[in-house]
Amino acid sequence: MAAPHVSGFVSLLKVAHPDWSPTAIKSALVTTAWNKDTYKYEIYTERPGGKIADPFDFGGGICNANGATDPGLVYDMDNTNYLNYLCSLGYSNAKVQNATTYFTKNNSTAAAAGGIICPKEVPSRLNLNLPSIAIPNLKNSVTVRRTVTNVGNNINAIYKLVVKPSRNTLVNVSPNVLEFNSKTKKISFMVNITSTLQRSSKYNFGSLAWTDDKHYVRIPIAVREQV
Repeated sequence: MAAPHVSGFVSLLKVAHPDWSPTAIKSALVTTAWNKDTYKYEIYTERPGGKIADPFDFGGGICNANGATDPGLVYDMDNTNYLNYLCSLGYSNAKVQNATTYFTKNNSTAAAAGGIICPKEVPSRLNLNLPSIAIPNLKNSVTVRRTVTNVGNNINAIYKLVVKPSRNTLVNVSPNVLEFNSKTKKISFMVNITSTLQRSSKYNFGSLAWTDDKHYVRIPIAVREQV
């Protein structure tokens, strides 16, 4: 029954924020979700001998419709983010250009023949601006980029970092304070994740959050170490 409930939440959010993109709506749902049940207990899986659930079981958590209407920050994306992701998967210029000709045919910035060509320096696929971070093969250290947009009522909001590293990792974020104003509505930050134990492991989970004392904008982190 999760799908119809989430569909209903999405409809309500679209009415409340008609200018939000599908990605912004998804971000609002993920970053404001509850990680414990309504009794403040851990969430368990439903299968026999159920274990404490993790983000691979519940994603961001239990949807908080009221919280999602005012998430404070969102991890938004535009066409460029998706196109860079396609390029990072190894698709040729010809295939990317052909796939993107339709929606760029009226865009004056598109290539003369229509469509988009991959940039010379293709960003890492890990930099897709999702409201989550997943590192499937951490060997030593990796750095990923995320960008948040201030959608709260306070245009001069200041957000501080709260990090819970996954097991056997060290997480450094720069900058560790986000200061918004009337001219700065989007801020990018870099997340460096370093292995502290050179040993292969299963996925371990942590989180990264930004808070201004009113909002708590949390995303899950999943890391698997591969030596």
